[in-house]
Amino acid sequence: MMSSGNDSNVTLWVKSELFSYGALPIAPHPRLTFNNIKKIVIYAKNKGESCFPKISYSVWRHIACNKLLLTEDLAWMYFHTCHLFSEDLSPVERMEWDQEMSNCSTKQERDQLKSRVKVNTLKFVLYLYVQQIHKVSLKASLVAGDEWPTTRSSSPDLDGTGRSTPRGNKTLDDHSHLVYIQSNMHEILELLVDPESYNRNNPSESLVSIQALSAISFLIAGSIDKCKSLLPIQDIAVLQTVQHRTGYSKLTKSFTLRPLQLWIKDCLVQNMFGISACIASGRRLSWAGAGEEKDVKSETKKRGKIATNAHVVPKEHIKGNKIIIMSQVSKQTIGRSSNTLENSSVKIHRCHYSYLYLLSPLRSVTIEKCRSTTIVLGPVETTIYLSHCEKVTLIAPCRNIMISGSTLCSLYTLTPNRPVILGGNDTLLLAPYHTFYPSIEDHMNKVGIGNSKNLWDQPLCVGPDHKDEGPVWELLPVSEFFTFNIPFEVEGTTTSIPGGLPNKYQKAVTQRQKQIDSWQKTVKDAGLNKQQRKEFQELVESRFHVWLAETNYKRELDSLVVPPPSTTT
Repeated sequence: MMSSGNDSNVTLWVKSELFSYGALPIAPHPRLTFNNIKKIVIYAKNKGESCFPKISYSVWRHIACNKLLLTEDLAWMYFHTCHLFSEDLSPVERMEWDQEMSNCSTKQERDQLKSRVKVNTLKFVLYLYVQQIHKVSLKASLVAGDEWPTTRSSSPDLDGTGRSTPRGNKTLDDHSHLVYIQSNMHEILELLVDPESYNRNNPSESLVSIQALSAISFLIAGSIDKCKSLLPIQDIAVLQTVQHRTGYSKLTKSFTLRPLQLWIKDCLVQNMFGISACIASGRRLSWAGAGEEKDVKSETKKRGKIATNAHVVPKEHIKGNKIIIMSQVSKQTIGRSSNTLENSSVKIHRCHYSYLYLLSPLRSVTIEKCRSTTIVLGPVETTIYLSHCEKVTLIAPCRNIMISGSTLCSLYTLTPNRPVILGGNDTLLLAPYHTFYPSIEDHMNKVGIGNSKNLWDQPLCVGPDHKDEGPVWELLPVSEFFTFNIPFEVEGTTTSIPGGLPNKYQKAVTQRQKQIDSWQKTVKDAGLNKQQRKEFQELVESRFHVWLAETNYKRELDSLVVPPPSTTT
């Protein structure tokens, strides 16, 4: 047991990853209340080893569908999302699971496979409780002076000049995460109390075991040396210099709820590796960009802001903590594949009329308030969240993707899970992943995304504003489908689209290639002399340049003077 450390040096903060990518940014199911979530703990404890300390999906499905009246799709989405962020599976294990699932030919086989999945019971109830952060409260809105209900929420400006509203975008707002945990710490700890030790007469005197407290490491990180290293909260709470404040008893190996609650709240600060900290003290990245319209000097003087906290994150705690922020990139092309980018959580904010190629394995990606921009990503280990965007083209392999409040966006994805379409969307085009770069399969292996299963065309619509007769999404028509070429040289062995294309899209590509071959043969067989070939070539090039200008592709081509992606920073 650890015995050193000064109480005054203890720092705790709320992890952002679970809130940003685990909490659905919609009002939670009305039955997903504190009292019902607490009953899950009691139920699991009474069921014994099959439910505690880990609960299986089959038990959760019974609770969710029969007791809470959730749909089976929503129940599974909650469960597998929690599993993704709480269970440390290797990339190989995740790919093997996807392969097994793709081999299932019936719903019964899929259900049997899902029933084998288990998550830590206490972490799961905390995950369910976190969904409450997006609960709409008329009372809270009136006190805060906000209009209610609102259709679009604001978020903190990533350039540091704006401020977050009380009901801002809680997926990016570290302050909202902190306030939520501080305001609800008593209920959070109460969920961890062993039902047998719960003190009904005085709940604050109930006991929380070390094992139960360890579940909070799912939500809260800590350090005793100014973030040079990170420690689990239960290890900090039993330090000799801290025990008198945490209410720890060596005899019972547990904590008294009230002093533990006060100690946690007293030590909580804003996320040391969050958006706000990165804005305040992050290192600026001078990633090469080009393609600005040189005749618009007032716009080109103000370059986009790109920053990272990679230099301060402990190497063994990169996942979920290393952040790269790209804000207000306008009329530029940026191509990057680097060590700094690898395994980072990327926040792309207010980027307009740009082409962004981030060709490294990534942890997670948020794309918010972007417009008329093409974003090509390396494989994303956890989740892409597209929020309040317009005319964005996204091309990426990813484990999960969520879309909220976005219009006229095209999504070319390779994903083993159903895309989650939330509220406020309109005119979304879904299409299969249609590109590659030479190192992509190596990158996919690093994050555990295979090509055996792609559910790009089976979205799950969550929320009250979805109607079967007027869906907000459609599949990209075959006639409008073209493959995409990444215009950079990257080392690697991949020479084709991972997993290939669905049959109907592949047929369209093959037919189009036949037309090109036929046209080239016609030109070759036309018997043109040297002068005629020259005139014909000039005519084709002239028409081509007119087409480039009319479609605005000329600026995209002109911007490709940027250097090939770096492999160092």
